[in-house]
Amino acid sequence: MYPIDFFWRAAARWPERIAIDAPEGALRYDALAARVAALAAALVAIDPAAQSRVGICARNSAEHIAALLAVLACGKVWVPLNPKSTRPEIRRIVDATAPTILVLDADCAGLLEGAAGTRILTHGDGAGTEPGTATLAALAARHPGAPQPSFTLPDQATQAIKFTGGTTGAPKGVMQPYRAWMANIANQIQAWSFDENDRYIVAAPITHGTSTYILPILAQGGCHVVLAEAGAEAVRTAFREQGGTACFMPPTLIYMLMALPGASRADFPRLRRLIYGGAPMPPEKIREVRSFFGPVLGTTYGQTEAPQILTVMRPEDFEDERNWAAVGRTGWFSDVAVMSPDGRLLPPGEVGEVVARGDLLMSGYWRLPEKTAETLVDGWLHTGDRGLIDERGYLYLKDRLRDLVITGGFNVYPVDVENALGQHPAVHECTVFGIPDDKWGEAVQAAVQLRPGGQCSEAELIAFVRERLGPVQTPKRIHFHSSLPRSPVGKVLKSAVRELAITNANANAA
Repeated sequence: MYPIDFFWRAAARWPERIAIDAPEGALRYDALAARVAALAAALVAIDPAAQSRVGICARNSAEHIAALLAVLACGKVWVPLNPKSTRPEIRRIVDATAPTILVLDADCAGLLEGAAGTRILTHGDGAGTEPGTATLAALAARHPGAPQPSFTLPDQATQAIKFTGGTTGAPKGVMQPYRAWMANIANQIQAWSFDENDRYIVAAPITHGTSTYILPILAQGGCHVVLAEAGAEAVRTAFREQGGTACFMPPTLIYMLMALPGASRADFPRLRRLIYGGAPMPPEKIREVRSFFGPVLGTTYGQTEAPQILTVMRPEDFEDERNWAAVGRTGWFSDVAVMSPDGRLLPPGEVGEVVARGDLLMSGYWRLPEKTAETLVDGWLHTGDRGLIDERGYLYLKDRLRDLVITGGFNVYPVDVENALGQHPAVHECTVFGIPDDKWGEAVQAAVQLRPGGQCSEAELIAFVRERLGPVQTPKRIHFHSSLPRSPVGKVLKSAVRELAITNANANAA
């Protein structure tokens, strides 16, 4: 059995139920199954090779979901391409994976300019606007009545390559195997009790965490509600007018929903699962959210290397305030433990590196065997996070061994931003870090030491980084130092500049 088989079985069981409710209309399970089979046949006609890569660069839409399912249905490998990324970042991913097919929104064409691969546009009825391109609809029309494709691959075969880490140098492509997707699907259904009455609001990008909810909802006969536009107001409207029952989103979007003019619990009449991830939620915010939405809040802990749900905090876990600083208990098909630097598994209450093993883990990094060997050691995934597990089995994260900043649900690696800042002729040295932020979870900030005689403003540096990396990785603030604090051996003390930035932020807020 493969991940896509959950969808095929649901389509056979609930053919007349609505699978996708999108602005352009509702799509039943039988119609979606026919579309997916036709698109899968079209992909195979373009490239018959199993396990060849298909990149999808598109915003949330019914066509995006259908294209993703078609990739899964014909034994190919999905490579998500974030349409909010910059052209250099997209090209690095495409050049690394060499997809033979690129599915994209028309306005994403510039991001893929010059990249190899057959282009397919997500929307439109006929030929694409560029020479040699077609649309998903046109390709599907060439294969009416196509049967469900069949293939034979081991459970260790790759289902998706999702990128994490560098936007400079060699990016790390996480190879997520079939067994990891199967484990995720079973975990999501078990954790949240999804059923045929669920209407999942597709609020976060499919290219990111939302992808881990596509098949669990469809497996149970539920419906994905695609928004007409982005933003908190559109999300509220979908919950209020289209009966949304569940959603995954970053904390910042939850706060935005609560802050909308006239917002109340009545705007979310059927909500029963509000799942946050991608950033921590402070206890005081948990109190506010539960007070507003009721006992529906949940969260998970995972990584691209162990997608989404190593541990889970269900709404009932939040009833005990002792758990508010935790990220839950271990899900199915995984072991989660805390390890000392010398490789010993630590007892409850002791702090060390969080490690995991089991079916949910990646098979490795795409064509980076040395990085794989550093991260997967004796079957254990070394997460780079520090934490402890209490006597009840709840995992509490303390800090990160790796300098990862999670802002608005997106991962930002300081070295990437530091490399961009370092390209400015006035910058002598810099360090990038995250500080707690009510809106974003963490805000990216930088401390900069200019070259002797160098001159440049905060706004100029911010614009400089934004042009190279895009808005997500751009610092919200830049702090100038005549001399960055250093250790006795000359290393910049990131912790010192971070604490100073937090102190200054608190003083300004007072």
